[in-house]
Amino acid sequence: MHKLIQAIVNSDEKKALQQLVDTLSASGKRYFLRNEILQSFADYCHHQPPPGHAYHSSSLSQLMHYTHELLLEEDSIWLVVRPWIASQQVWRLTADLSSGTQMTLQALLDVRDRQVDRYQTHILNIDFQPFYQGAPVIDEPRKIGQGLAFLNRYLCDKLLTEFQYWLEALFKALHVLKYDGIQLLINDRIQSGAELSQQVKHALTFLEASAADDLYETVYLKLQTLGFEPGWGNTVARARETLELLKRLIDDPEPAILEAFVARVPAVFRVVLVSIHGWVGQESVLGRPETRSQVIYVLEQARNLENQLRADIQQSGLDLLGIHPQVIILTRLIPHCVGTQCALPWEKVDGTDYAWILRVPFQAFNPAVTQNWISKFEIWPYLENFAVDAETQLLEKLGGRPNLIIGNYSDGNLVASLLARRLNAIQCNIAHSLEKPKYLFSNLYWQDLEERYHFSAQFTADLISMNAADFIITASYQEIVGTPESIGQYESYKCFTMPNLYHVIDGIDLFSPKFNRVPPGIDEQLFFPYHQVEAQEAERRARLQALMFAQADPHIFGYLDQPDKRPLLAVAPINAIKNLSGLVECFGRSPALQAHCNLILLTNALAITDAMNTDEARELAKLHALIDQYGLHGHIRWLSVRLPTSDLGAAYRAIADRHGFFVHFARFEAFGRTILEAMISGLPTFATQFGGSLEIIQDGINGFHINPTDLDGTAEKILHFLKQCETHTDCWNEVSDRAILRIQEHYNWHVHTRQLLLLTKIYSFWNYLYADSRDALQCYLEALFHLLYKPRAEQILAEHMKR
Repeated sequence: MHKLIQAIVNSDEKKALQQLVDTLSASGKRYFLRNEILQSFADYCHHQPPPGHAYHSSSLSQLMHYTHELLLEEDSIWLVVRPWIASQQVWRLTADLSSGTQMTLQALLDVRDRQVDRYQTHILNIDFQPFYQGAPVIDEPRKIGQGLAFLNRYLCDKLLTEFQYWLEALFKALHVLKYDGIQLLINDRIQSGAELSQQVKHALTFLEASAADDLYETVYLKLQTLGFEPGWGNTVARARETLELLKRLIDDPEPAILEAFVARVPAVFRVVLVSIHGWVGQESVLGRPETRSQVIYVLEQARNLENQLRADIQQSGLDLLGIHPQVIILTRLIPHCVGTQCALPWEKVDGTDYAWILRVPFQAFNPAVTQNWISKFEIWPYLENFAVDAETQLLEKLGGRPNLIIGNYSDGNLVASLLARRLNAIQCNIAHSLEKPKYLFSNLYWQDLEERYHFSAQFTADLISMNAADFIITASYQEIVGTPESIGQYESYKCFTMPNLYHVIDGIDLFSPKFNRVPPGIDEQLFFPYHQVEAQEAERRARLQALMFAQADPHIFGYLDQPDKRPLLAVAPINAIKNLSGLVECFGRSPALQAHCNLILLTNALAITDAMNTDEARELAKLHALIDQYGLHGHIRWLSVRLPTSDLGAAYRAIADRHGFFVHFARFEAFGRTILEAMISGLPTFATQFGGSLEIIQDGINGFHINPTDLDGTAEKILHFLKQCETHTDCWNEVSDRAILRIQEHYNWHVHTRQLLLLTKIYSFWNYLYADSRDALQCYLEALFHLLYKPRAEQILAEHMKR
């Protein structure tokens, strides 16, 4: 980057850069982001001869495409440059562009504070980098999010290069495995790694002489004298395969062998999934604020974890010892539960034998607040006490400590970190969506936004939980490090300022093997291709057709002049991020789109009086105003109807029956569960290019990427495909079939849960080897919790006590 900058300041391009800076400065602003920089540069280049040449071919063009921020001060120009994914450099150019100097991140944070007139000489610096030094890290950006594969290779290399040490470590990790005092796998007759290696060979010799389909109990006593306890398999064949994997791992370690062996190790029996702020129930949850996708995700994950754990226990032969899986969804009990089951302390998860919902109430404080639903932005004062109360109930319900605690969203992740620390369990974090990158400059202007969003508590909680986690799973690669054009959600926590509160010099190591891409699945009993029709399904679909296209209802707005036109469906809660108002404006600005299609909105609110907060009220008012402005009466149906999940699946399929499309118009979407639901139903899907859909959809093959800020361009893209469908009758079917196949092959719960349990076992082994190295980090995290997080949470509580 130094050579590139020097090439510019020492050439005629220096003048072009000066003119660009002058143009930006003339706007009166001092802080510019990538889109503004590129647009100004494109405008400048358009007027240079030959038009467009400088935009594509110059050194300045290269620098501008790398620049994500440009900050102007009286005597200098600051560039935040991202030459490749997961990298960031800071350069300070003199005002006359005579020279450029690379600067520290601390200097950049000071400049950002000055930009908002909140600079102070002394401020707390948070830096996690020292705690990652010395630990193995991924060395290639393209392999970020592949932590499991990296650790498998690393551990196998260690078995080869430091054989005796790592063989002993492997022995100890297996020897400590127990279930409520019952010894598993290896007993005290084996005392070392070397003995384990020898006894495995003796056990295999013995099992070779036994019938493969004999049950394990027929060889149990002999194997016990050799030093082996139950857990190797339920039959002679299964036990022999598992022991053979261990022998091969010792003799010739390879990543695939390690993964296959670890997958069979019985080490996970009790799992807790923490999901707190929403209405966590099995009925009447669709349309609840901030709830639907996360609740469905957690319920489906719980069901599939129980199934996978049950299969693992059975195949290990441990069901004969009376061992069964236990899965608990931990959430809050809401006394005033508004027609849901959220006031029940203990509820069986439908379709399971050993999965339950445990609801623990918040401590009362002000009952006017704590007996009701509390927004995810205001939940912070109650989490520490909730974790203490939940610990007691979890141990009582489980009969022992959990092996794995999975946090969901920022609040659930913080509680997971508190519980995992106290219960010595593996902690997994799932963000679902990190708020910081969703709200532009939310950290820089946190003080102005504090009354509404309390970002100071949330961002601090995020830093604590993501660094405390043993591993983090994401639905997509870009969730971690974004794209060459955009910064990832986790990457946004790498370096930022909270003026007058703290500076984050290094908030998370993006190259840490704790990151793993493990996309969720979809419940294929509820969401399946539209061409699968049975008698009950046909009746349900007919009912949904009537509801969406014709039926009068107080919770439905609008009528359709021509209900047979091709429908465009959007399913989303009412908020600015989901951007339904942008979709309505896109539709309203395109008479051609209105001529060919009807717009169907399925949301959680309709009237402004339905709004749960001022943001919802503002978006609802905007939607109604746009419908009037563009005269969309007769072209739009807006349903605020809480559909059971089974009916929602039928709604997608009812739209597919009419060869409709699904549109996801969010300004940003971390992943996009409704995208999976629509695609597996067979709907050609147009989804925002900002977020996880970049990895779900292959543009033009099984769906389409759209830019929700380009309303006319999006309308043209939909119309282009629409005309293709009208010209070539198979066009819709081809995209529909490829969409279905995409989801079935790449987004299924069986793969997800197998990977999740494998990660738990690998990271448990990792922590066993490096237990001491986490002590200093834990002390640092506790200091941040007590000195930063708790005071911010207590301020929110003080506000709640006044209500």
